Amino acid sequence: MIPLSHDHHRYHSAHKRFLKPQIENFFATEFPNLFGPNIRNTVADKLLEIFYANHKNTNQLKPGQILWNAVHKNTRADSHKMRLVPVVLTIVNEDDISRLEKGMKVPEAREHVIARITQEAYAQGALLSMRDIGLILTLDPSHLSHQRKKYEQIHSKLLPHTGNMQDVGTCITHKYQIIYKSVVEKKDPPVIASETNHSIRAVDNYLKDFNRVKILYLDNKEPEYIKIVTNLPLHVINQYIDIINQYVKEQKVS
Repeated sequence: MIPLSHDHHRYHSAHKRFLKPQIENFFATEFPNLFGPNIRNTVADKLLEIFYANHKNTNQLKPGQILWNAVHKNTRADSHKMRLVPVVLTIVNEDDISRLEKGMKVPEAREHVIARITQEAYAQGALLSMRDIGLILTLDPSHLSHQRKKYEQIHSKLLPHTGNMQDVGTCITHKYQIIYKSVVEKKDPPVIASETNHSIRAVDNYLKDFNRVKILYLDNKEPEYIKIVTNLPLHVINQYIDIINQYVKEQKVS
């Protein structure tokens, strides 16, 4: 074995001043028989990756803002590959105070807060759930869902959140509205995509699914049969059938 140099002895211990060697040393001293050097190195790298991914300079937060870990928009909370993204959310700003100052009721003012923070999270690569917002505002998520839907109806705009962007639960309002905008409002896919916070490709896919359901349903096929042929969830098929019964059949008759 090549003897270690004088310089090595003098400077090697200085590595311990840095974070990764401290993590490796922690496992070496607290769990000496559990991890070898290679695993300690890998685990330390992974822990640092998690740390830096969640680290933001809180000195840059403005009054009224908070830091929150939200689900990455390309993953799901129920997935084992779920990723979190630290996002800055503006809970209170001067516009909120001005609205209240002018007499706006608190529930209505809260609708604007919900709209703002869902869009802020989405712009930073994440999605908020109504549970997230419920925890942040200490309110019942179902109540917040009602307020969100009210805002969407008034402003003719879908807000990005886990329920409508990831089909969480039975929240499929975005599918219904996308088809409605196409069938009833006669809007083009790029316009629909912009108004519903979806990609044009996603809008096209929903329209294709709707047309598959429409062809089968107008051929007098039952929903269960349509489910087998299209591999779409039954509740989605029923939403599409509702649109067909209300609008498509009326057009054929007229």
